[in-house]
Amino acid sequence: MIQRSLQKTIASRLFDGKAILIFGPRQVGKTTLLKLLTQGNDKVLWLNGDEPDVKELFAHLTSTRLKPYLGKANLLIVDEAQRIADIGLKLKIIIDALKDVQLIATGSSSFELANKVNEPLTGRKFEYKLLPFSFGEMVNEQGLLKEKRMLAHRMIYGYYPEIVNHPGDEKERLQLLTESYLYKDILVWEQIHKPDKLTKLLQALAYQVGAQVSYNELGQICGLDAKTVEKYILVLEQAFIIFRLKSFKRNLRNELKISKKIYFYDNGIRNAIIANFDQIETRKDIGALWENFLMAERQKYISYHMLWVKPWFWKTKDQQEIDYLEEADGKLAAYAFKWNPKAKYKFPRSFKETYVDSSYKLIHKENVEDFLLD
Repeated sequence: MIQRSLQKTIASRLFDGKAILIFGPRQVGKTTLLKLLTQGNDKVLWLNGDEPDVKELFAHLTSTRLKPYLGKANLLIVDEAQRIADIGLKLKIIIDALKDVQLIATGSSSFELANKVNEPLTGRKFEYKLLPFSFGEMVNEQGLLKEKRMLAHRMIYGYYPEIVNHPGDEKERLQLLTESYLYKDILVWEQIHKPDKLTKLLQALAYQVGAQVSYNELGQICGLDAKTVEKYILVLEQAFIIFRLKSFKRNLRNELKISKKIYFYDNGIRNAIIANFDQIETRKDIGALWENFLMAERQKYISYHMLWVKPWFWKTKDQQEIDYLEEADGKLAAYAFKWNPKAKYKFPRSFKETYVDSSYKLIHKENVEDFLLD
């Protein structure tokens, strides 16, 4: 099994007096991670929020009623916790009444679980986000040289565990995974009655990776009003399919004030949505693929290393642009992305003259480790 970056972090938090919440999309290995964490521990009770008898137990939950289920167990895992009504209050009962029991809850959507637990569990929880395998995790598994040789493959098929673990069968498995994403979770959670419109929206977002997006324009493409587009994008983001990046503005008059780009957490999902698995050598969207890959991998790096940084992109009205900015401790780091190491790029003079203490780095396929590894 491939070692996950979060394993040591979560292990260090066990029996620290707080609940541990693990968010993430389906099929990224949340259950596998917990099995590794609890390996050798025979005092674990697993409950699945999808099962009717578990829902019934929590419907009338008291500490007295739960104790016989626990027996000698000192670790309680509630999988798919978002399926249980009033889960935040129920988890609070467990934490307050069973001080010697470590509680871990997982959920396949941030909004479903987080909205129900934030207030009841204030000050009583550690939260972690588990995503598909990362570049760093794969480097730890098989070495930097081999993983860099796989970059073109990863840009097409992504890092979902099922995809990585079944070489040669990526296309069909990605198609099944994508259908599960759209129709099993999102349509049920939000009771979306126009799946064809949602599919068109995802396809439009996939084609606009790396470009500024307009909700009005997306609505015209999909046949939806701007408010519905915004709602759907929020749902897609909270289900860990996409994430937004906002524009940076501080000092220059012609910097874009309110603008956004949207990226996919996984290149394979993005390519499955538009049914394009052509290899890198023949693709016209290689720049967008490389940018999306780096953006997604950097978000994993930030999340797994618990970094306090703010991510942005920068653009002016006269089309000067920097792909990615990171702000930490009052300092800005500017990055440009080019797949080809021989590509030329100059960071805009206006940015350099305005933000004089910034650092600058061009990231390409030969120095990618400078951006995605310690």
